Amino acid sequence: MERKTKINAEDGKLDLMITREFDLPLELLFKAYAEPELIEQWMSNEYSTTKLVKLESKKHGSWQLQSSDAKGNVVFRANGVIHEFLENKKIIRTFEMENTPFGVQLEIYEFEPLTNDTSKLNMHVIYESIAQRNEVLKLPFAQGINMAHSRLEKIMHQLK
Repeated sequence: MERKTKINAEDGKLDLMITREFDLPLELLFKAYAEPELIEQWMSNEYSTTKLVKLESKKHGSWQLQSSDAKGNVVFRANGVIHEFLENKKIIRTFEMENTPFGVQLEIYEFEPLTNDTSKLNMHVIYESIAQRNEVLKLPFAQGINMAHSRLEKIMHQLK
């Protein structure tokens, strides 16, 4: 399967640029990042179920999610604070994985219309250190985000 989600990781930098073009209108793409029930759908997969414990889609809001395996065991938790929330334009938030050696990262999501029926997501992810960024890249991160984005597109197509 082609990786439609592109990751640019320049050597020696603290950040990543992640981009993906979607066959979705801008409003639907943004909605997929702002509504808890939609996020839970596209972040879940055949191996785990994601539950948004908290999501305050607003400036100074906070969020928390957890993923559980098929037996209901929590295998992943993450949380953060939303610093900016501009509908159909931008979300700036922190992201911290609980119970891992990874520190807090800053994520800037920019939503861009391409046509009436297509849009683009630009994600700028900034890490505390180059070492932290490089450790994250050793995980099956690229494959995982591409698969999640493909699920997002499929689910949101059903709402068109």
